[in-house]
Amino acid sequence: MLGQLPQTLNVHGHDYAIRTDFRSILKIITANNDKDLSDNEKVFICLKRIYVDFAAMPREIYADALKAAIEFMECRVSEDRPGPKTFDWEKDEQLIFPAINKVAGMEIRSLPYLHWWTFLGYFQAIDTDTLWGCVLAIRQKRAKHKKLDKHESEFYAANRDLCSIERTDRRKTPEDQAKAIYQELLAQQQEGGEANGG
Repeated sequence: MLGQLPQTLNVHGHDYAIRTDFRSILKIITANNDKDLSDNEKVFICLKRIYVDFAAMPREIYADALKAAIEFMECRVSEDRPGPKTFDWEKDEQLIFPAINKVAGMEIRSLPYLHWWTFLGYFQAIDTDTLWGCVLAIRQKRAKHKKLDKHESEFYAANRDLCSIERTDRRKTPEDQAKAIYQELLAQQQEGGEANGG
């Protein structure tokens, strides 16, 4: 329904309660960016963290559950061709939260609960005049090979570390990862079922 903040995700005709606080979603994103975790571990963390009753979820719907979770985390808006990465929630935390707090008019980390979509709304409303807005504008221009204006060039020269970001491998789409992991989970389940007598 228009204007509602979802508390469930529908997967195969069943509504599954989800954890919607921004902290839960940021932990999923942090795990997804962890190069030490396998794709299987990242998917498991996502599903276990977002679905309240993940243990009761049938394995055969994991791929669709992951797709629904990703759509929720992207606020049901995904780009046809994702652009280069221009921010990192962990690296940029100390820049992002003050800017979000300014938009929200309060310290959001002190709130007991804040829906992920509300958090994203605050994030998207950040003014370019903030420190974070300036850093993000520079990163976006550099990622698109656009010329920085004089102020941005000076800022960049003085703050290269602040304005840099690690590049991530974008060869696999979330859907590709979901399909691969689903196939692997099915194979593991069949091996386990055969080993346990069917």
